[in-house]
Amino acid sequence: MTPSYTQLLIDLHTAYLDARRNKRRKKYQLDFEKDMAANLRALAQSLYDRTYRPAPPKCFIIEDPKKREIFAADFRDRIVHHLYYNYTHELFERTFIADSYSCIKGRGTHYGISRLESHIRKESLNYTEKAYILKMDISGYFMSINRQKLFDIVERRLQKMRYHLISKDDTETWNDRLDFDFLSYLNRIIILPDPTNDSRIIGSKSDWDALPPRRSLFSSPDGCGLPIGNLTSQLFSNIYLGEFDDFMKRTVRARRYGRYVDDFYVVSNDIEQLQLMIPDIENYLKFELGLEVNEEKTVITDSDTGVEYLGAYLKPHRRYISDWSLHRILKKLPQVLQSRNPNQINSYLGVLSHYSAYHLTKNLFYSIHGKGGFFTKWMKKWVEYPR
Repeated sequence: MTPSYTQLLIDLHTAYLDARRNKRRKKYQLDFEKDMAANLRALAQSLYDRTYRPAPPKCFIIEDPKKREIFAADFRDRIVHHLYYNYTHELFERTFIADSYSCIKGRGTHYGISRLESHIRKESLNYTEKAYILKMDISGYFMSINRQKLFDIVERRLQKMRYHLISKDDTETWNDRLDFDFLSYLNRIIILPDPTNDSRIIGSKSDWDALPPRRSLFSSPDGCGLPIGNLTSQLFSNIYLGEFDDFMKRTVRARRYGRYVDDFYVVSNDIEQLQLMIPDIENYLKFELGLEVNEEKTVITDSDTGVEYLGAYLKPHRRYISDWSLHRILKKLPQVLQSRNPNQINSYLGVLSHYSAYHLTKNLFYSIHGKGGFFTKWMKKWVEYPR
C-alpha cells in the first residue's frame, strides 16, 4: 500500500522520536529540532518524490571498548534509517531462525548466553555426559559484506514475505501494509552507495594507525562494506547471515546452533561431526557470501572445560563473567564509584547479577565503602544470596 504524503509525514515523526532517543542534548539533534516541522516536511516530500539522497557521513575512530572505525550518518539520514527499520524489522524477523540473537527485541546477549547454556545441557544430558562446542566467527565481517549481494538477498526476502499474512489471526498481508516499491527505493539508497565516498574524516588520519585493514571500510574490496554504527547496518548484517543460518539448519542440519552477529556456535556430543562441519562452513561462507572465517578463533572445546561466549564463561551448572567483560567493568568502575550515580550502579549490579558473582560483587562494592555504606541498598536489590 503506497503511503500518502500525510501518512509518510506521520511515520517520519515517529522515526524522528526514535532517532532522538538518548540524543536530546546533541547539537545536531537540537539544530534539527529548532525547525522540526519544516525539516520533517522537506524530508517527507523528498522521500515521497523519490529525490531523497543521504548526506556524506562523518568518519572517526573510537577506542572503547576496542579500536573501531565509525561512520556516523547525518541526523536527517538516521531518521530515514529508523523509518525503514520501523517498516520492515518485524517482517524480516519472521524470516530469521529462533537462534539468531542480535538486534532483535528480547533476543540480546543474555538470551544468546542462555540459549547456548540450554543447548549444552540438552546435548550433555544436563552435564552427565560430555558435549563439545564448535565456536567460530568471521574476519572483518561488516567490512566484507558485498552490498550488491546484500541488496539481492534483502529484495528476495521482501518478495518472499510480500503476500504472507501478518499474523495467523489476521487477513491482512504485508503487501496490504507496506509499499514494496518504496522499500526497494530505500534499499537502493541505503545499501548500494559506497560509504567512503565524500565521507568527512573527524580527527587525524593518524587515528587509523594500528587499526587492522580488515576493520576499515577504506581497505574493503570494491563493492563491499557496511558502516558500523547505522541502525540499518545492524538489521542488514542479520539478514545477510540469515542465509548462512538457513544453510546450517537445513543443509548441515546442526540442531544445536546459534549466532550473535558473526559469532556462532554448534553444540554436539560428536566431536568428529563438528570437525567435519568446519570445511563445509568455510566453503559456504567464502563462495556464497564472500566471507572469510577467522581461523584463529575457530575452536572446539568441551562442556567440562567450559566455553566463553558473549561476555560469559559457561561451566557445568554455573556461569561466570568473562575476563574481557570484567576488565571493562574494572576500567570504568573508579569513575562510577566516584560519581555515585544510581543508574550506573544499577547497570553494573544488573550485569553482575546474571553471573555466579556474589563474592566478586561484594569485593567490588562492599570492600570499598564498607557494610552499611552508600551502596548497600543497591546491593540488596541485586545480590541477595550467593550464586
